[in-house]
This record gives sequence, C-alpha cells and structure tokens, in this order.
Amino acid sequence: MSYSTFWRRGAAAGLLALLPLLSWAQATPTPNRVDGYGAPSAAPSPPSPHNSGETELNILMSYYQQDGNHGAVEGGIGTQQLTDLTPTIILNVPLDSVTRLSANVGMDVYASASTDRIDYVLSTPSSQDTRYHADFGYSRQLRDQRTIVGLGAGFSKEYDYLSFNVTGSWAQTSRDGNRQLSVAAQAFFDRATLILPVELRAGGGGEHGSGYDTRQSYNLNLVYSQVLTQRLQGAVSTELAAQRGLLSTPFHRVYFRETGGAVGTAQTELLPRQRYKYPVGLRLNYYATDLVQLRAYYRFYNDNFGITAHTVELETPVKVTPFFVLYPFYRYHTQTAATYFAPYLQHSIRDEYYTSDYDLADFSANKVGLGLRYSPVYGLSRFKTPFGGRVAKFKALDLRYAYYRQSTGLTANLVSADLSFTMP
Repeated sequence: MSYSTFWRRGAAAGLLALLPLLSWAQATPTPNRVDGYGAPSAAPSPPSPHNSGETELNILMSYYQQDGNHGAVEGGIGTQQLTDLTPTIILNVPLDSVTRLSANVGMDVYASASTDRIDYVLSTPSSQDTRYHADFGYSRQLRDQRTIVGLGAGFSKEYDYLSFNVTGSWAQTSRDGNRQLSVAAQAFFDRATLILPVELRAGGGGEHGSGYDTRQSYNLNLVYSQVLTQRLQGAVSTELAAQRGLLSTPFHRVYFRETGGAVGTAQTELLPRQRYKYPVGLRLNYYATDLVQLRAYYRFYNDNFGITAHTVELETPVKVTPFFVLYPFYRYHTQTAATYFAPYLQHSIRDEYYTSDYDLADFSANKVGLGLRYSPVYGLSRFKTPFGGRVAKFKALDLRYAYYRQSTGLTANLVSADLSFTMP
C-alpha cells in the first residue's frame, strides 16, 4: 500500500511550487485540499520561446515535514506525521527562435505514519512509498510575435495509482506590451487501487480492497494582467475546476456516535462523486523603489461541498546587493467546513455523506518564511557538461524556508533549494 498521490492530503502535494514556477505542466490536483498550501495560485503558462536561445536547466530539491493529531485514517484522531523528499529536474530547450520544449521529471519519496494505521500493523509497506512523475510541453510563438500557444502531456505513477494529463494553452500580449490574456485548460485522468482499512476488507485480510476506481479532473485557468502605472502591475485570475469520479479516500475511517469508536465499527469515508470549484484571485505587484518590491495576492474560493475560503499572501523582495535578494513572505488562509465534515464520533449513521478529514474542516492557517536568491550577472561558475562538451553556466541559487501552522494543531516545515543553469 502507499500514501498515494490520488489520495494525498495536499500539504506535500505542491512542494516545489514554493520555488519559482518554472514548469508548464502541473502536478495532479488533490481532490479535497482547499487551502492550496504550496500550490501555485496563478494559471500555468507555457515557457516563452522568445529568448536568447539558451537552454535552461533547474535542479530543485525540497524536504517537507508535518505533524498533527487529526489523521483521517483513524477517523480524525490519529497522527498526521509525514515527511517528503522531492528531487526534480526542469529543462527548457529552444528548438529555434520561436519554439521551445520543456520537461519536468522527478519523484516524491515519502514516509507517512498516518497511512501506516490502515492495517494497525506499524512499519508496513503503507508507511512509505515513492511517486514518479514526468511532464512534457511544447510552445510556439506565432508570426504576430504577441501570441504563444502550447501543448503538454504527462503522467504520475506509484504503487496503487496512475494518472495521465493533457494541457493546452494560449496567451496573447497587447501591441504596447502592457496587457496580457492567457487561457490554459487541463484534464487529468486518474486510476487507483481501492485500499480499505483492514477490518473492512472482504474476508478480513489481504492487502487490497474492492478493485479499482477512477477520477477525472478538468481545470480552466484564465488570467488577465495589466500594467496599471509605471510602478504598479495587476492581474485577475480564475481557476475553475470540475471533478468527477472517486473523491472519497477509501482508507479514511469514519466513526459514528451511535456505534462508538471500537475497531470494526468504522465505515470508509463517503463523499459525492462530483465537485465544482469557483476560485477568483487578484494579484498586485508594486515597485516601491529600485531596491524594494511589494507583492500581494488575494484569493476567494467557493465550491459545491459548502466550503468558502479566503487567502491572503504578502511577499516583500529586498535587494540587499545588486546580486543578492531577500524575500520574506506571509500567507493567511481561513475556510468554513464542508457540509459533509464532522469530527470523531460526531457523524450519524443516517448521514448520506460523511468524512472526518480535517482538510475539509473549519480552520485558519498561517505560513511565514524567508527566501534568498543569489544571481550574479556573469553566473557563479562554468563547467563542461556531458552534452557534447557544452559549457554550462551556474546562474543562480535560490533557498527558501517556510513554517506552516493550522488552528487544528497541524504544523509543517519546508526547506527548498533551486539551482539554475543555462547552456548556450
């Protein structure tokens, strides 16, 4: 068994997005996470093919650790301990002056104490697993030199999970370069093994539950950005999403007040098989001085599960030297509970749908952190690569630390690094 991406709670799902968004293709969306911790808040866009003709290579690494005491595997009262190590390579290659190819290849190596409680036998295969993913994109600038179109596809796989995705995008800039409209559509097709809690399996044993199930996710991302003044830029975005299929997590237990919390009295989480999300975002970037920027983002979220959420992000890059930038950041999120959520022993057996997953609970969360970027004009160093003896330039180093805390008691720490290279 594994702590599958198909079911993952989302806190570790978008770890690399805390670094600059360099890849076009996105990771598989998580079914129930609302606060989007670590996830990109803007629509994905293809890499611009209009550049100096250099190949860009980014090596990213992050380590995530969380802990809490509301694990859904044990009905909302168990451990939420999780660690995740995520090495990733992102490559953007120009084929000519108007065409680029991109690739995003990596893995998640994680250990989860919560999923180790699926069968109540600690240190089982449930406690750790590895997810492999690869996404590829193609973009081309049209003859008007203001329009970029792109296509992409990818997959993600681990022990009990397989996902494929396709993406298409279009972006156009105004003649004066002050306005841009971008549209991106994504479709995800997921298939997962149904792994039930051990006491709910047919025959009372075995590793698997009752076969397979699927989910389809469709996202439409619209972004309109404009230069408002010489120092102020703004953008409005929406990330409409529709999900159909299995949105419940089969190994999430729910205990009911009529039957109590003894082993064997639980039922597996049950949620509707359709979900629609309607988020809208506003982003403002203000260049206060040549040394200081102010970046602000607000996101309103609503869905047919009954959740309403508000998210505010602030980031202040400060140029300490011409090559060295510090950027403290802060993020606040608050949400109402889903109609189908109730804590441990608070559901009734007469409820049509039920979950004790605290991703769908009423909570607020704070994230605070500090990043630093070092990017000298002539790079940090140069060295020969195995690719035909081409010389690569070590262009920039990005380091970032974030601390996250929910009002539910969940805490998390994330350390990430980005090494940026260019090859002529």
